[in-house]
Amino acid sequence: MQRRTNRRGYTEYFVKDKHLKLNNLKLEAERFGLENRYLRTENIPEYPKPEFHTSLLKHETTGSALGGIRKDGGFRNPYGGPLIWWSLAVGPEELKGAEVRLLEKTFPDRMEVEDAEQQSFLWRFATSPAFLETSRLGTFRFTFPLQEVLTAYRDQFCSGSQPIMRVYETVLYKQEVMHVILVHSPAHQNFSHCPFLTDDPEAVCVYRDGHFIWRSEAMCEKHW
Repeated sequence: MQRRTNRRGYTEYFVKDKHLKLNNLKLEAERFGLENRYLRTENIPEYPKPEFHTSLLKHETTGSALGGIRKDGGFRNPYGGPLIWWSLAVGPEELKGAEVRLLEKTFPDRMEVEDAEQQSFLWRFATSPAFLETSRLGTFRFTFPLQEVLTAYRDQFCSGSQPIMRVYETVLYKQEVMHVILVHSPAHQNFSHCPFLTDDPEAVCVYRDGHFIWRSEAMCEKHW
């Protein structure tokens, strides 16, 4: 685990080239000597283990950056770095889809009446900032279909070749864990040290059939 200060002045603790699950992240934090009360939490109640399938990406920004996006006619790193940051857009539709998959797995023989009664429960556990409709990064949000973004990137930066996806890092904030996926052109070899993103059934994040799958974990003692 390493430490850095991001462009907004916040301290980040991160592990390169890995997407760590909560237990392994706790071990890394202990070795680093990091005190984080959420990682010390042991009495996490039982909760559903959903898979969120999302085919939407969001980019949140401030009013001043919005002017730059309009001027450039597109997106770039305002600090001059090589990376442009996008987040998964996990909203009501994604929650509903995760609920259906959980019910089908847990109660494969359920009746239609039971199905109607059992749905709409997952929102009680979706208290992470990742599910917020509002943004902590600015008052403006762009939302695009994932395939539209990947196609534009392929055509503009990859000479028509398919982009490569890799496991970039795990970042720990005070109340949040971020798993970063790197998408880059096949022409760039600077990221060969990062493992390829594979469709691993045990992985936190995978890409499959045109969408990302996020297997979230709870890290606090209460879910609502």
